[in-house]
Amino acid sequence: MESMNPEVMTEGGFRARDISLRAQKKLLSKMSGKNMSSLFLDEYSTSLLDNLYTIAKKFSSDKKESEKLIKNIIKTVIKFAILYKNQLLDPEQKERLIVLKEKLRGLAMNIITFYDMEFTYDRIFLTHCITECHNIVMSIAQIHLSPNSIARINRVFNFFGNEQFLDVIFNRSSDYREPLGRLVKDLHHAIDNDLF
Repeated sequence: MESMNPEVMTEGGFRARDISLRAQKKLLSKMSGKNMSSLFLDEYSTSLLDNLYTIAKKFSSDKKESEKLIKNIIKTVIKFAILYKNQLLDPEQKERLIVLKEKLRGLAMNIITFYDMEFTYDRIFLTHCITECHNIVMSIAQIHLSPNSIARINRVFNFFGNEQFLDVIFNRSSDYREPLGRLVKDLHHAIDNDLF
């Protein structure tokens, strides 16, 4: 019996794997709304995204744009999961995902510290951490994702890495204190359950 090789093409260049991948991506594009995210994400991840949405909407005063930001996060996470599941990432790219997870964990821990401890907020440090995460995501996305997906990723990082946004949400006397507190609670849970 011949061994199964996913790289082998049939006559005419047909590969079921390619069709499956395209179908998964198409399904993803149709199902990336906040309500559909619960099919792919646990309740704490969806709570984290809901709280991130609340903060983004409050800052931008634009419900539609805030919804797009969260949809773009969901789409990107699921696309990366599809790439990983279908073994489309080389060993170096898989290593970058491990580094990204470590960087996101560090970012979450710093956000928690900045929220909990007065006078610890450091915008330069935080923007540097966000930029590092952005660069890692882009190093993989530029190889595997479409220009539209890359533009969506850039929009997300540009919004959440915006210095004015960061200064406002970490101002201890701002209206963001309560929703940021809920986000921090979700980040604690994510860290405790090794989601980062």
